[in-house]
Amino acid sequence: MVIKLLNRETRIRFCGLNDLTSTWPTQAYVVADENVQDLHGAAWSDYNTITVPPGEESKSWEETGRIVRELIREGADRRSAVVALGGGVVGDLAGFAAAVLMRGINLIQVPTTLLAMVDSSVGGKTGIDLPEGKNLAGSFWPAAEVTVVPEVLKTLPKSQWLNGSAEVWKYGAIMDRAFFEELEGSPISGDLDQAERIVRKCIELKADVVQKDEFETTGLRAILNFGHTVGHSIEWAQNYQGLAHGEAVSVGMVAEARLGEELKITPAGTAERLRRALKMQGLPVDVPTELDPQELIQAMRRDKKAVDGGLAFSLLEDLGACKLFRDVSSDEVCKVLTAP
Repeated sequence: MVIKLLNRETRIRFCGLNDLTSTWPTQAYVVADENVQDLHGAAWSDYNTITVPPGEESKSWEETGRIVRELIREGADRRSAVVALGGGVVGDLAGFAAAVLMRGINLIQVPTTLLAMVDSSVGGKTGIDLPEGKNLAGSFWPAAEVTVVPEVLKTLPKSQWLNGSAEVWKYGAIMDRAFFEELEGSPISGDLDQAERIVRKCIELKADVVQKDEFETTGLRAILNFGHTVGHSIEWAQNYQGLAHGEAVSVGMVAEARLGEELKITPAGTAERLRRALKMQGLPVDVPTELDPQELIQAMRRDKKAVDGGLAFSLLEDLGACKLFRDVSSDEVCKVLTAP
């Protein structure tokens, strides 16, 4: 599969670990999560490797600078490629380093978590976090290739399967009602055959959106952020030490579906159906009670969809249909955040 973008094309490739490096250029430099390096590093042992500590705190200016300087010291040039090997954190961080090094060198994404496979590795968004919010510094820098190796999911802990499952459910909620209903009948279980089918499906859905609105100029691509406005605010308020990204998005999807119902945009009962489905999957569905709603709302005003500090949300017009709405009342949002 090839995703056709304005400034480059991204090839999607599925393979086994033994074939992972077959398409890499000689001048490839790996940026890998430390845990992934320990588990699978033998597969790319012939390449220079820079390791990154696991966790959201690695998405920082400091780590970006360290990676860029090390790439330069190792001899990277404009003919080189950075290989981002890990979950969403490494993909965002290494992708950003590739985007800024010498104004941009080639990038290969090798996602090793379910979440990164279905979402963050595809579409060209890279970035790091700032004290003021998540992903506020970054660039659009699509990978030349995204290589999916389903077998690495065998070493994924259950918590990371759940983390990724939230993004999978999101695709059904915003774009494909039949897919959502399929998941209701057969939740994500950790089966590799099921996982590969799901990854292929989610990549197809995301590719369709990204190709139509690569740089988020029409509002279409914003539907992929369903659940993320609330979710990112929760992650920020917990200093990235509480709910994992997918868990926060799960909570955010339920809250934003309720918001849509309050605004008469989302059909009544949709939020409860979504809540039951995500709870069945084993995901959290309630906003943590210790968080200050006003603090969350302030974080939402810094969301990239916001304009002039106004609140913006991607809301469900129906199960399987989503649209961006701006100038949402903070009172309505607060009501949803504090609902039992």
